[in-house]
Amino acid sequence: MIPLLGLVGGVLIGLLWGPDVPLGLQPYLPIAVIAALDAVFGAVRAVLDGIFNDKVFVVSFLANVVVAAFIVFLGDQLGVGSQLSTGVVVVLGVRIFSNVASIRRHLFKA
Repeated sequence: MIPLLGLVGGVLIGLLWGPDVPLGLQPYLPIAVIAALDAVFGAVRAVLDGIFNDKVFVVSFLANVVVAAFIVFLGDQLGVGSQLSTGVVVVLGVRIFSNVASIRRHLFKA
């Protein structure tokens, strides 16, 4: 419940504050958001499975964002940024949909 409140609070602060993202960081923001969503959906799944650990969530959240952004940065440095960005989106997308399917099974007992 606390992670959900934190997520809602963060979204509200972001909507009200409307921060500007520096031009140099703009290519990394979408990937970081997808990585963060992966951690959030994983946390929801863990809560439903009864195995949620707040320390694991925080470490997972930060590690996902940093690693995903680093992979995109590395791809930009190698000149293949779009390919690595696509790879990160596909991998994290598969994880997100897997977690959503598990959440759906928990909620609807199907």
